Amino acid sequence: MSGKMTVRQEIEDKLSVAFSPRDIVVVDDSASHAGHAGAPAAGQSHFNVMLRSADFEGKNRVARHRAVHAALGPELIGRIHALALDLDV
Repeated sequence: MSGKMTVRQEIEDKLSVAFSPRDIVVVDDSASHAGHAGAPAAGQSHFNVMLRSADFEGKNRVARHRAVHAALGPELIGRIHALALDLDV
């Protein structure tokens, strides 16, 4: 395997640093969307994230989603076509 990190690993690494989660699962679901409009042929475009972190305490759903998007940053978010988030304490 080359030294290049996958998008899935980038997501997991950035969220782990930002939220010190007690549980995190990042699934690359790109294969399920192959051929759909907006889905790049190379894949690595559709992700499902389950994240449990005390950082979400007292934050509503919108605030949690904004925090995740901020942690990933615009460059990484710009390479993702779809990001499904399941965020809780």
